[in-house]
Amino acid sequence: MTDSADSPSFRLAYVPGVTPAKWVRTWQERFPGVPLALLQVTPAEAFDALRDGSADAGLVRLPVDRTVFSAIPLYTETTVVVVPKDHLLTAADEVTLDDLADEVVLHPLDDVLGWDRPPGEAAFERPATTADAVELVAANIGVLVVPQSLARLHHRRDLTYRTLADAPRSDVALSWPEEATTDLVEDFIGIVRGRTVNSTRGRAPQQTQPKAADKREPRKQAAGRATGGGNTARGRTGGARTGGAKAAGGKGGAKSGGGSRAGGAKRGTGGKPRRRS
Repeated sequence: MTDSADSPSFRLAYVPGVTPAKWVRTWQERFPGVPLALLQVTPAEAFDALRDGSADAGLVRLPVDRTVFSAIPLYTETTVVVVPKDHLLTAADEVTLDDLADEVVLHPLDDVLGWDRPPGEAAFERPATTADAVELVAANIGVLVVPQSLARLHHRRDLTYRTLADAPRSDVALSWPEEATTDLVEDFIGIVRGRTVNSTRGRAPQQTQPKAADKREPRKQAAGRATGGGNTARGRTGGARTGGAKAAGGKGGAKSGGGSRAGGAKRGTGGKPRRRS
């Protein structure tokens, strides 16, 4: 992993139709001191921007060259067909490729669906861009098949779209040069993957400052000392009690001795000596 400490900002490229707003908001909340610069590029320009360092990472459409770039797929878009509002295809909520068999299907040069030839009839020439193709749809020249985000991006009041059930779909991914996986790239990966603020996956854990020594004794040590003190006290008390018992025994012995002497005195005074005859 390379060091991005000297980067003044994080530069994110994105292709038309992709909306990075929610990830940008999260970035601004987590890294207010690191500006995020957005760079809008065409699909053809996206990987050039990543190669020459104009962008640190990009929200692009698959496929990517895996020998050069890393990529994390984010989501798959629904494919739709853009038609005039009064077109017969608007009678259904969803159509199929077979429904386009008799339609002139425009195939712009910046097509992102990756097919060699769309269904239906081919136009005389290919429009240069998707925006140009939308203008031709509005002029009733043909229909256009695109990811739903591009249909929304080029929305016009006189046009609408319907879901195309069995058409190829476009996958959106986060991509960056494999040899330029910086800390800031890892931070953005964490955001798009939904990691929490405290997650350290992919980043070296930050060194924490050692805590100040606690002057208070640990509970176990204090408890041990308290217990030891109690044993000492009990030992002293027990000794005192033992000594008291001995003292009491001594007194008892004295009393007993006195009782013997008293008993002897009684026997001596109670009996008279016999006279010899």
